[in-house]
Amino acid sequence: MKYLHTMVRVTNLPESLKFYCDALGLRELRRTESEKGRFTLVFLAAPGDDEAQVELTYNWDPEDYRIGRAFGHLAYEVDDIYATCQRLMDRGITINRPPRDGRMAFIRSPDKISIELLQKGGAQAPKEPWVSMGNTGEW
Repeated sequence: MKYLHTMVRVTNLPESLKFYCDALGLRELRRTESEKGRFTLVFLAAPGDDEAQVELTYNWDPEDYRIGRAFGHLAYEVDDIYATCQRLMDRGITINRPPRDGRMAFIRSPDKISIELLQKGGAQAPKEPWVSMGNTGEW
């Protein structure tokens, strides 16, 4: 058995690609559009890790997706948790759970999918402004 991908439905493909690719740093591996099925599939992966993919599914006909807490989250390891969170904040992304411990943070996609960011190789020393930041919203 081999893990292939995780699929998440998105309501605005350009906005989602801006979040996942431009802000988070994933890259598009391939795209499939089905005129008959009225959907677009976009497969993304972290640079250098094509095996762990996220499939964004955009259905052309609008739907109201109810996001439940049962899904959980996507998780990515980052080289520098503080630099990553600062870069995301600079792009207007809310850090829902700041990396107060120097190890873990949570953000949410435009469709409210939780994304966990974990510091590579263990926690960094706690530092400001992160230590003093409170949680914002849900993750």
